[in-house]
Amino acid sequence: MAYTYKEEFIRFMAESGVLTFGDFTLKSGRKAPYFINCGNYKTGAQLARLGEFYAECIKDNNIPVETLFGPAYKGIPLAVSAVVALSNKFGIDVSYCFDRKEVKDHGEGGMFVGKTLADGEKVVIIDDVMTSGKALSESVPKLKSAADVNITGMVITVDRMEKALNSELSAVQEAFKTYGIKVYSIVNIDDIIKAIEDGVVEGREYLGKMREYRAQYGAAY
Repeated sequence: MAYTYKEEFIRFMAESGVLTFGDFTLKSGRKAPYFINCGNYKTGAQLARLGEFYAECIKDNNIPVETLFGPAYKGIPLAVSAVVALSNKFGIDVSYCFDRKEVKDHGEGGMFVGKTLADGEKVVIIDDVMTSGKALSESVPKLKSAADVNITGMVITVDRMEKALNSELSAVQEAFKTYGIKVYSIVNIDDIIKAIEDGVVEGREYLGKMREYRAQYGAAY
């Protein structure tokens, strides 16, 4: 059976132990029937494949990009894997950079490693998931302090499509409202539910709870 890259990604998450089903208490206090733990990507093969899915998402959505930015620390290997995949799989050669948590005051100095940003440069931010939007709120001023870059989007693995605790909007929707930056996800929770329905991955016994959770906490899209 031929799968779309979204279906392949959902299978990849399940095989990697990143997507699991059961009864989980989230940081928000909500009881969820599924959990996404991106910390379970551990091997070189997994990281290489993950980069290919980021590259597919960038290409599929025609996101203009000259530099990929990976917020420290989790975003660094993600941006590196994605920039390599864009080159190897699609022949699209772009730059990458990442930030330091602390500004370096010796050697070459500065806050960023990799590409020196320039005014007007098309930058795409790469991260794993978006829960509160903290990575974006920290990244935007850092990037803008380096140069007047054009942040053309942010790419994450999964959009939970879930209302924030104090808003009817999801973190992805809040990001667009606050910064005017569109957040693209490789897949969203509706894609995962459909993949279970279609037998792409196991988990049919959790479909009822997943639909209920989506109805209770899901943001309107």
